[in-house]
Amino acid sequence: MTQSKRETERKYAAPSAGDMAWLRELTGVDGVVSVVERGSEDLDAVYHDTEDMRLADASATLRRRTGGPDAGWHLKLPLPGDSREELQVPLSMTVPDDLRDLALSRTRGAPLTPAVRVRSTRSTRDLVGPDEEVLAEVTVDSVRAESLRGGTTTLAAWTEMEVELADDTDPAVLDLVEKALRKSGIDRAAHPSKLARALEETGLSAPRLPDGRAEKVVPGSAGDEVLRWVDEQVRTLVALDPAVRRDLPDSVHRFRVACRRLRSVLRSYRSVLDREITDPIREDLKWLGGELADARDREVLAERLDARVVAAPRELVLGPVAARLQAWHVAGTAEARRRTLDALNSPRYLALLDSLATLTQQPPLRPKAGRKPTKAMPKAILKEYDRLAARMAHALDLPPGKDLDKALHEARKAAKKTRYTTEPAHASLGGPAKRLGKRVKAVQRVLGDHQDSVVARDTLRKLAVAAHAAGEPGFTWGLFYGQEQAAAADRERQLPAAWADASEPRLRKRLAG
Repeated sequence: MTQSKRETERKYAAPSAGDMAWLRELTGVDGVVSVVERGSEDLDAVYHDTEDMRLADASATLRRRTGGPDAGWHLKLPLPGDSREELQVPLSMTVPDDLRDLALSRTRGAPLTPAVRVRSTRSTRDLVGPDEEVLAEVTVDSVRAESLRGGTTTLAAWTEMEVELADDTDPAVLDLVEKALRKSGIDRAAHPSKLARALEETGLSAPRLPDGRAEKVVPGSAGDEVLRWVDEQVRTLVALDPAVRRDLPDSVHRFRVACRRLRSVLRSYRSVLDREITDPIREDLKWLGGELADARDREVLAERLDARVVAAPRELVLGPVAARLQAWHVAGTAEARRRTLDALNSPRYLALLDSLATLTQQPPLRPKAGRKPTKAMPKAILKEYDRLAARMAHALDLPPGKDLDKALHEARKAAKKTRYTTEPAHASLGGPAKRLGKRVKAVQRVLGDHQDSVVARDTLRKLAVAAHAAGEPGFTWGLFYGQEQAAAADRERQLPAAWADASEPRLRKRLAG
């Protein structure tokens, strides 16, 4: 079974041999009552990576370690700041399937083989607080590293210090400890990890995909702005993949939003990026988002209907309503989960990851990519905005009913695309792009709640039919259906005002310059 923990740590250059001033300084750190020596241990870790070191490039590591209390396989994934997530499984001779899958978005299916061996003799001290709780541990490692590739063994040796927070310790303790160490002349290490230093010290390198951006992209251009935003969304997809595989809360939703953002911007900025390259990527992103749709939609719908049950007076909940909802949710969730994992393990997904990597490293720029953002980007945004305006005008002319529901759903999709198209322009266009995006988001929110009500009513009808067939009362299902109908009507009344705010002529004029 895979175990997960969050580790927050900083690495420092090693103290001079025999100099214990740093230890005396640590006893003066606010909140530290004592420094307790725990002794030493020998650790032996073999780091695995692809031939072109894709994990290392993504600031991730996979190692098989023996020695110490946490011997096993460790996959470390970057988190913001000084933190990383460490996923552990028990020792085995080969890379565990669980960790191989969790690393897949970074390896893109390339084989994982031993790259570097790092052996350490570690001495550990605990920083102990007033209630005898361990606040952090300070380790000094004597490290010996060797490359395991290239036919010739290359050795390197160094000493380093590491400070790792204990669970639930205030991160401010790290700053206090660092201040104390600096008083003793100990600064941050030049490398973020042992592996990073081992790779440099041993000279281990591998051929990598050429980066064509430096010679193609004009700094500060429209192409530069769009590509930086595309980079961010690709990194988001890669980072969220392990969370989706582990079914962590909100991970599927955020993953699908990143897919939609990429699809929208690759379409809207065809004047910047060649559509012959980006259109197939957009199709694959659409496929991927669709494969994960059931999981997210069912999650949203279950929360909405569960809230109806909780809010309803007890005397109006007739029959096994909660139980039937739970059975519906469990049955559908299992199928949606299977479909999600099948998609993430498919050849098509791996090919998409490769295409996204190539897109960011060798961008297919068009001539207009070199133009100033203030020239190229407003046109793309206004084109999406005009498409939204046309759909809103059509919808607002329709009476309530199925045709209106469909028209509002199409307007909602156009609102998302318009909003996402403004996002790469926030840095260069500033206020006008941000204001338009904010007001379109308000319209999107009204349209989204309306669509959720449409989907909820369809599901409620199906549940009512199933309940009737089983001889259960249908009253409560009809009650909920009526509430959803009223909620949709309320959103339809709110929509003209929200759209008037987003379609204010001055917004368009300011964006157009």
